[in-house]
Amino acid sequence: MPVLQYRCEFCNKVFDELVKSFKDEVRCPDCGRPAGRVWCGAVYTATGKPAKKCSGHCEGCGGCK
Repeated sequence: MPVLQYRCEFCNKVFDELVKSFKDEVRCPDCGRPAGRVWCGAVYTATGKPAKKCSGHCEGCGGCK
């Protein structure tokens, strides 16, 4: 299960969330409204090491394995 970074679309709070899938709906822990995925920042592989040349957009990616 990945830990992904999100930003609330209403209050702009940025937070990390442990999710089963990157497709899961995530809500802000402060206001409870929907949060969107932040597509920048560090990306790590399943081994815990930083991924090389990874965009963090996992939906169309077969790498990081």
